Amino acid sequence: MSLYSFGLEPLSCHAWNKDRTQIAVSPNNNVVNIYEKKGKEWTKIHELTEHSGRITGIDWAPESNRIVTCAADRNAYVWTLKDGMWKPTLVLVRINRAATCVKWSPLENKFALGSGARIISVCYFEKENDWWLSKHIKKAIRSTVLSLDWHPNNILLAAGSADFHCRVFSAYIKDIEDKPGPTAWGAKMPFGEVLLEHKDCGGWVHGVSFSPSGDQLAWVAHNSSISVSDATKGKEVTQLMSDRLPLLSVLYVSPTEIVAAGHDCCPYQYTYKGPGTLEFVKKLDIPKQTSKGGITAMQHFRNLDKRATEEDSNEVLTLHQNSIIQLCVVSGEKDNVQKYSSVGLDGAMVLWDFKH
Repeated sequence: MSLYSFGLEPLSCHAWNKDRTQIAVSPNNNVVNIYEKKGKEWTKIHELTEHSGRITGIDWAPESNRIVTCAADRNAYVWTLKDGMWKPTLVLVRINRAATCVKWSPLENKFALGSGARIISVCYFEKENDWWLSKHIKKAIRSTVLSLDWHPNNILLAAGSADFHCRVFSAYIKDIEDKPGPTAWGAKMPFGEVLLEHKDCGGWVHGVSFSPSGDQLAWVAHNSSISVSDATKGKEVTQLMSDRLPLLSVLYVSPTEIVAAGHDCCPYQYTYKGPGTLEFVKKLDIPKQTSKGGITAMQHFRNLDKRATEEDSNEVLTLHQNSIIQLCVVSGEKDNVQKYSSVGLDGAMVLWDFKH
């Protein structure tokens, strides 16, 4: 694992290009910085400045090499590289609250955008008028959409929201794609159809992730739980509670292994092999060994006086020094991830190796 710090500002989101030589990050403001790896250093090569509000989501489509960004200014832009410059195209998302997250579909012919308007906008390119249009999924959502993930079939979309619900919708747009075949989640898939609605998640649903086959869906909620719904077993939900701080991001790294991270500043590994068998495996961050020198009697009582504690420890022993906001796959397919990255409130990006 290797840590790289992009400054003191928190990193709210990040995305990689196809060959992982460039990374787009937003330092918690209205600008996206694109860095290129040169040797061991990351050098800033582009700055995307079109948004007027804090950027809440970035996604980089590997094949078409387009970047989509969304922000609290209620806008989304699709950026294309022309003559060495990134040019923005405004998307007609039609929302009246901040956008919160954005995700390209696997075939890159559309993307989904979650917002505080209790709407998911599914946006696609219309050739006739040469612009990006959106269709709205409104049904059943009662609060801000916090997280999104696409099913491998390019049709189904998972969404976690602040109304304590986790849902799977159909995002089938008949203007641009063929009629989808049946999946384990259901066979009827008109646009906006709800194929899963799990009511009692116990808290805001911060992160969702489909398994490589798309038959399982994992999510993490603010009550420090991680859950998996298995479509092949009648959509049965297995929930695992923990005594740790809440997780914010979740990622399938193989058909059975899941990595999740959040306010505990380090990633955890979980395994799911079937209903009722969701288990915690291990902490994936090897803590730094502290050089605990002898503590003087004076220091001992001073600590008791100042901090009401005997220890003189206020340092975080994990690699990240603050909450991890987002995890991303760096190398390997979703069914066999070799490397993944995390960004956090400490302004650092860490590359982690996953050993299967």
